[in-house]
Amino acid sequence: MIAGVDEAGRGPLAGPVVAAAVILPDSHTIVGLDDSKKLTSAKRERLESEIMNGAQFSVAQCSEAEIDDINILQATMLAMTRAVEGLDIAPEHVLVDGNRLPRWGFSAKAVVGGDAIHPCISAASILAKEHRDRLMIAAAEQYPQYGWERNKGYGTAEHLAALKQYGPTPLHRRSFAPVAQMILL
Repeated sequence: MIAGVDEAGRGPLAGPVVAAAVILPDSHTIVGLDDSKKLTSAKRERLESEIMNGAQFSVAQCSEAEIDDINILQATMLAMTRAVEGLDIAPEHVLVDGNRLPRWGFSAKAVVGGDAIHPCISAASILAKEHRDRLMIAAAEQYPQYGWERNKGYGTAEHLAALKQYGPTPLHRRSFAPVAQMILL
């Protein structure tokens, strides 16, 4: 029972950070698992469905307020912890994409580039990204001027121009420099 864990959304200026934990069955037949950033949206969507239908999984997040309160690194670790603790089955070991581990009681290993190496981490990468992307697309309906359906909250030229023109929303991370600068103006 090995769980793979990955996150999506550490760098954006808006929206939560999302983490997923996935335990793939030994006999899984999911073809095409890879780092979510290397996959097209259509392929991620298809794989997400296969993962959700054939694996144990949990998706969790930390809000913008939590990010501002404890910082993005700690919020990422907290979202990962919530994801692993949300699994219906406690994993025997956890593989985490990256070079850091949350402080938890699970046997775990950090794996740099793990989302391209371990299928369970690839699956977690896909679930986290798809979940976060949907959140930002939904948020774009409420705040259409920021282009979140296209930039997912990242600091693109379009997003930065809208931030300058309209100011921050409640979904913006006030502790991130470009947003903090707009608040000071």
